[in-house]
Amino acid sequence: MGTRQLVRVRVPASTANLGAGFDALGMALGLYNEIEVEGGVDDDALRLAIEGEGAERLRTLGAQNLVVRAVTGTLAHLGMPPAGIAVRMISRIPLSRGLGSSSAAVVGGVVGAAALAGASLSAEELLDLALPLEGHPDNIAPALLGGLTVATVVDGKVRCVKLPVPDAIQAVAVIPDFRLPTAKARQVLPPMVPRGDAVFNVGRVALFLAGLQAGRLDLLREGAQDRLHQPHRAAFVPGMSDVLAEGERAGALACFLSGAGPTLLALVAGDPGEVGRRMARCWREKAGVHARAQTLAIDREGVRIETPH
Repeated sequence: MGTRQLVRVRVPASTANLGAGFDALGMALGLYNEIEVEGGVDDDALRLAIEGEGAERLRTLGAQNLVVRAVTGTLAHLGMPPAGIAVRMISRIPLSRGLGSSSAAVVGGVVGAAALAGASLSAEELLDLALPLEGHPDNIAPALLGGLTVATVVDGKVRCVKLPVPDAIQAVAVIPDFRLPTAKARQVLPPMVPRGDAVFNVGRVALFLAGLQAGRLDLLREGAQDRLHQPHRAAFVPGMSDVLAEGERAGALACFLSGAGPTLLALVAGDPGEVGRRMARCWREKAGVHARAQTLAIDREGVRIETPH
């Protein structure tokens, strides 16, 4: 294992899809989980300590906890026995809210274990190790790389490109007081879609990306419109269309369901506080849903290995 016995990793939350970019687009957000991986502890058992958001729920999973599976799977891949390992996590990303909590756990575990082992792995290799645990690359790519990412799977391997995000853009996450498991949100999606809906989304996601790269932020609102997943998931997110429309009226550049939901997310270049307050108030008044609005920077760095003090 070398001389390094303790690795601390900071990994960001993320929002996936960004409206039309279903299972392909992701963006890292300035909300972070911290994960420590320590080797050489006294006994052969793997120890797990979690505090913060959803800690009790995460602890009950034991060896099935995603961060544990990521650590042990990566060490096994690198030919190291995953014994005498302690994993500690400070959880700040809300669970089952569409903010990439599972991807943060997986990426943090993979990166932490690789660093502990002294292995120098490329971004592609790290993503390929994370993919089987998460299933889709749209959240793991921004969690690893930061910023805006386009990611897909080609012949079982993750192919990913990181794109620049204008400095003026911030995010507002409007986080409701209920959870929506991703698996449940995927079950309502139809196995086939009309060609018109597919063409609609191809055009919108192209417009979204072109608008960002050309500095045409006025195109983002229409570029985030979606027909593939949001209409089907709306049944699980009461008041969704009203709240997204209110965000647009309040001046957001674009509003969409964050990942599988139920968090609703706005991209803003103006006053994020006003957009968030109006969206949260609308949700309460239209659907009786209590939500908190949280302004988040766009994280442009991705996962970071920090030196413990």
